[in-house]
Amino acid sequence: MKERSKIYVAGHRGLVGSAIVRNLKSKGYKNIIGKTHSELDLTNQTNVREFFLKEKPEYVFLAAAKVGGINANNTYPADFIYGNLMIECNVIKAAYDFGVKKLMFLGSSCIYPKNCPQPIREEYLLSDYLEPTNEAYALAKIAGLKMCQYYNKQYGTKFISVMPTNLYGPNDDYDLENSHVLPALLRKFHEAKINNEPYVEVWGTGKPLREFLHVYDMADACVFLMENYEGNDFFNVGTGKEVTIKELAEMIKEVVEYEGELRFNIDKPDGTLRKLLDVSKLEKLGWKYKIELENGIENTYEKYVLDI
Repeated sequence: MKERSKIYVAGHRGLVGSAIVRNLKSKGYKNIIGKTHSELDLTNQTNVREFFLKEKPEYVFLAAAKVGGINANNTYPADFIYGNLMIECNVIKAAYDFGVKKLMFLGSSCIYPKNCPQPIREEYLLSDYLEPTNEAYALAKIAGLKMCQYYNKQYGTKFISVMPTNLYGPNDDYDLENSHVLPALLRKFHEAKINNEPYVEVWGTGKPLREFLHVYDMADACVFLMENYEGNDFFNVGTGKEVTIKELAEMIKEVVEYEGELRFNIDKPDGTLRKLLDVSKLEKLGWKYKIELENGIENTYEKYVLDI
């Protein structure tokens, strides 16, 4: 990518897309385009093809997706598989048809089997059954990854994929029912502090282990790969470190300075008990995360308070 290359960031106002735009601008890229959902419905093939014909982007970051936490995935599986498949198929096909030089598809670590050996290596994909609560979303993301690989194989395109661990940071979704665990907990603790509530409810047992990556690090990894990698592999992106949900809740409680107690609702699902990515393949290329979890939560909370 050159300074004036036309770069389309699909999902430019979302958690990952906005961070990619920020990273690109910090590195001197000046010709970045993005469209809101009202301006361009990526599930509509005609609209997507008209956009690519008119704008002719040279590079594409496909960060647009229908996303949500464990409750949303489990409650709306048809919406998740349809929406994500349509976005992927329309954008990847248009990228090929209209001569995009390079495309990056953003997947998810939920593509891996529920009972995967830990830490999870890229080659474990499709080796066992998926986690049922987010199977629809996972299947869509697997399809997008494979579509990129098959286009590379058949047409010689340069479409690459990344599979991030759990992401957090500015522009996250803080909906209490449908968001991911870290932003949901951050909002719960903040509101409990403001309202002097005696306890905060945490879904599940608190025992599952999770890995968390600040979205600024994720964006940096994406741009790094677009600048430095050509091939048909896909890459895990994470820290290689994990904490229990209980430890995460205690960390957020301390950052927010909430003084009440934690209560675990064991009637709510835990999901996969452990999900740690092996990030050695990306590290061998020369990229490693920079933001530690507690510092990242502190920065995210400061931004959250300013935005509400």
